[in-house]
Amino acid sequence: MEAAAAPGRNAPASTASQPSGCGKHNSLERKVYMDYNATTPLEPEVIQAVTEAMWEAWGNPSSPYPAGRKAKDIIKAARESLAKMIGGKPQDIIFTSGGTESNNLVIHSVVKHFHVNQTSKGDTGVHLSPVEGAKPHLITSSVEHDSIRLPLEHLAEEQAADQPLFFLLLSLLNVKMMKMKTFMVIYFHLINTVTFVPVSKASGQVEVDDILAAVRPTTRLVSIMLANNETGVIMPIPEISQHIKALNRERAAAGLPPILVHTDAAQALGKRRVDVEHLGVDFLTIVGHKFYGPRIGALYVRGLGECTLLCPMLFGGGQEQNFRPGTENTPMIAGLGKAAELVTQNWEAYEAHMRDIRDYLEERLEAEFGQKRIHLNSQFPGTERLPNTCNFSIRGPRLQGRMVLAQCQVLMASVGAACHSDHGDQPSPVLLNSGVPFDVARNALRLSVGRSSTRAEVDLVVQDLKQAVAQLEDQA
Repeated sequence: MEAAAAPGRNAPASTASQPSGCGKHNSLERKVYMDYNATTPLEPEVIQAVTEAMWEAWGNPSSPYPAGRKAKDIIKAARESLAKMIGGKPQDIIFTSGGTESNNLVIHSVVKHFHVNQTSKGDTGVHLSPVEGAKPHLITSSVEHDSIRLPLEHLAEEQAADQPLFFLLLSLLNVKMMKMKTFMVIYFHLINTVTFVPVSKASGQVEVDDILAAVRPTTRLVSIMLANNETGVIMPIPEISQHIKALNRERAAAGLPPILVHTDAAQALGKRRVDVEHLGVDFLTIVGHKFYGPRIGALYVRGLGECTLLCPMLFGGGQEQNFRPGTENTPMIAGLGKAAELVTQNWEAYEAHMRDIRDYLEERLEAEFGQKRIHLNSQFPGTERLPNTCNFSIRGPRLQGRMVLAQCQVLMASVGAACHSDHGDQPSPVLLNSGVPFDVARNALRLSVGRSSTRAEVDLVVQDLKQAVAQLEDQA
């Protein structure tokens, strides 16, 4: 396949003539990238910031000489830019290697803090669980990214491994004397440490009432993504936070510790307004390569170390207020700061442009294939979604998404999350959990447009899809 042009903001539009329906494309035509939810190219200004930091700020940020002081200043400025982008405070930002680390750090901290409190002695301020020996309970949704789902599944498996010890303790307590109902309640609370709340088939969103219904005395964290990476559906994070805060007031009166709220904002940043005060969250995950920055990330922690505790997973030199030690990656942090600065300045323009291109894409798909044949998997009546995401299926027995993409000569996209690219022709669990029928979900394609996407590119892509479908149907 011919090499793709870098899909940066200033990438030139295709100079090839409009392709005909026969499926033959001009050899000079560049590929069209529509997988911006997977990753984005670096903006030229970001590349410049990274390069300048490499040349001028090569020193250790903890060192007193000029190159070190320069690095420290760059890191400080980047932290301020990230905080401004999300409406937070600079001192509440911790730099990480990326979204996966940030998400794992939140889960690790909540579980670690729970166990520290459980084992503390002589601390009158410690809240003990209402069920002695209980495990921390966490709530998430059934459509989360793997960097949330897999750590929580691993946590549940680890806790389940403790069951033999539990049965031994019960035998020592002569469980035969206990009422069976009481036994089952204690057993359930001890081993079932994670609740995966389903999303509504009507809205694609997790519902606040379902979150609240899942809360237990041992619940410590609610983690719900801000925007789904496959459907683009925006989750009701402000409403969840408001209800959890009200519930926390009741828990405080009952002597129970508060429930913390975390959102992974990887897909939302750079595409819509993101403000931690509006969201009301305690933790927010930032991922640079989703908004034209480098492949590092950050974690926002409300009142870091005071209002909200964070427990480090690493120990070392004390950088990042001891919460994420290790010599800082100054060039990448500089790039992340510049990417955040661009978002703060331009997010409204970015959002408007992407929505225009996405809407045009969906109009063209329905015009070419017919409304009955196109199923827009990411459209839920009355539900807000990301302005750039179009998840759709072309109905037909031989039109599985992977097979259609294999026939495309221009389009570069994916069938769903990039981290699920090795799942073969299995339908996306996110789509199935969102109520999309199996046969429709199997044919799904996720097209996500970016800052440089054009209507001319949409026309090329739709024609490319049309010829791909024709080829597959001719083979039947």
